[in-house]
Amino acid sequence: MMNRTTEHRLVPILMFLLILSACSTVGEYSQPDTDLPKIYRGIDVPDSGKAAAPFSASIPYRAFFADSSLVELIGAAIERNHDVQVALKNIEYASLALKQAKLGNLPILNLQAAGSAATTSDYGSNPLPPGKESAREYSASLMLSWEADVWGKIRNTRKAALSEYLRTVEAKKAVQTRLVADVAEGYHNLLLLDAQLGITRRNLALADTTLSMMRLQYEAGLVTSLAVEQQEAVKLDIQSSITGIEQGVAVQENALSVLCGQMPDTIARAAQLPEMDEKGISPGIPALLLGNRPDVKAAEMALMKAHAETGVASAKLYPSFTINAEAGANALKASDWFNFPGSLFSFVQGAVLQPVFQQGKLRTAYKQAKVVRDQEEILFRQTVLEAVKEVSDALAAIQKLEIREKAVRKQVRILRKSVDNATLLFKSGMADYLEVITAQANALDAELSLADIRRQRLDARTELYRALGGGWQ
Repeated sequence: MMNRTTEHRLVPILMFLLILSACSTVGEYSQPDTDLPKIYRGIDVPDSGKAAAPFSASIPYRAFFADSSLVELIGAAIERNHDVQVALKNIEYASLALKQAKLGNLPILNLQAAGSAATTSDYGSNPLPPGKESAREYSASLMLSWEADVWGKIRNTRKAALSEYLRTVEAKKAVQTRLVADVAEGYHNLLLLDAQLGITRRNLALADTTLSMMRLQYEAGLVTSLAVEQQEAVKLDIQSSITGIEQGVAVQENALSVLCGQMPDTIARAAQLPEMDEKGISPGIPALLLGNRPDVKAAEMALMKAHAETGVASAKLYPSFTINAEAGANALKASDWFNFPGSLFSFVQGAVLQPVFQQGKLRTAYKQAKVVRDQEEILFRQTVLEAVKEVSDALAAIQKLEIREKAVRKQVRILRKSVDNATLLFKSGMADYLEVITAQANALDAELSLADIRRQRLDARTELYRALGGGWQ
């Protein structure tokens, strides 16, 4: 049994180890200076009104997108998309690793029971009784081993596991923000194809009317067969483009179905492209990206993990302090186990283990951990830089596309009027068929261009929402 003298000697040792356990070979993590600008490029200094506007990325996607069909589509994608499901499994795996790491400070407790037989003429220092050729020994014991976390190895291991868990959580959010943007952009493209299909069909009807008019004039001898043939070619080209657009609709619906984790099927639409609602969007300041954009936060979690693992590698260079204790019963007969206190035994011992021949290997591992930590810091800075760039690109796209849309709208109005004028002049013999064909072609191109610019503006708003970190709420 452990006497009081041993206990009194052990207490100071335990207190000394606990004091040392507050030490760490690597300092606490601090966020690197990212040198973020105060405002995004192309934005004037915000006035009080803009500063008071809610940060757009904090708005849930259900409130950001006005189209009910799009919101329902996004909800289905988040629930069934395979990339999101894989990200959830990564979170589950990291959560289990975190639970395992939290048990690192607990002592190791083992239960052991054993029986042995001696066949020699004596058994240790005690001769065997006459006539006996063997003796049996029975023992049962509890063994306890605890390593003092003097240099922060266990603590940093726990920090690394926590950082990895948080990184997987943020990675899942980043997958969701990208998924929301992809579904929205695919839906906008579907609306664009619908608009292009409607425009092209209207132009097909106009081309058919013009062809009928040319045939009448050909019969009256007012135009040549060349004019009729040219208009027939124009009509066939429009019919061919309709088939191509219909194919694009099917392909886009299939792509959206796969994003939603379901078999290819028709996608319901509740709005037409020109009817899409455009709410104001507030980008806030670049500093908000550090706390709201998931990929930036995930990159920082990876840096924190690498920082903690550097501490683990550093701690392995120093001695490890362990305390071992064992207590149990030992007897030559199993029935004597309960002969107290004669059958009881116990001991407590401390050990210091200093790696000698592995110092070179451990020091190299520590240097490698520092290199990985530096790499993660570079990647974190690069992620922040890319995030600011993406927001600036989206803001520039929104501003310039708005100017382009105004110009093309005006162009469409002029060209539609020119088609009417060309038709009237052709009927009165004051314009030839080429002017009619050219006017119709120009008007068609302008209307298709206007629809595409409208889709680009919607995509730019969606991309800005994603770049700000919106979509995971």
